[in-house]
Amino acid sequence: MADQELHGAPRKNRNARTALTLAGVVVGMIGLSFASVPLYRLFCQVTGFGGTTQVAESAPQEVSDRVIAVRFNADVNGKLPWRFGPLQREVKVQVGENRLVFYQAQNTSEKPVTGTATFNVTPLKAGQYFSKVACFCFTEQRLEPGQEIDMPVSFFVDPAMLDDPEMGDVNTITLSYTFFRDLDDMDDPAEEERQTTENRLGNGSRSATDVN
Repeated sequence: MADQELHGAPRKNRNARTALTLAGVVVGMIGLSFASVPLYRLFCQVTGFGGTTQVAESAPQEVSDRVIAVRFNADVNGKLPWRFGPLQREVKVQVGENRLVFYQAQNTSEKPVTGTATFNVTPLKAGQYFSKVACFCFTEQRLEPGQEIDMPVSFFVDPAMLDDPEMGDVNTITLSYTFFRDLDDMDDPAEEERQTTENRLGNGSRSATDVN
């Protein structure tokens, strides 16, 4: 009986250590899941991964003779009762040149609605060289019933791209925005969950046309 107790004690200790280890792994995974979102966002902003654009305080002094065509695209999630599109489909800019363009949005519903925009550029490798000085996408946009606004985007293409051999074949960059309804505007918790999933996956959006 004593031998069984002596042999059983180490086994219990091993089981306890195993349980503690597994618990630590679970806690660590939960912590990483919360930390991964801002870390992933920071990684995208620094590297331009996934076509994520950059933010700059001002345009560079250097302007190159090389010209890039910048096209503009707009989409609206199906849950957002807005009309949204670019006021110009394409502009040609010199590398390093600061350019101001506008998108237009209108709330077509009968109550105030707040929207938030996601964005990227294609080709994806151009993200690290496409910098915004000012953009409506930096903040939420709240529109009253029927309200229509012009929303500015100030941007430039970084001259650093001229030193990147992988960018030699890039003559056109497309800037795309998708507007989603802000979760605080939703009264139905189930609808909020569906919207969160769509925001993450980029599903449920409709293409916008010229607003002119």
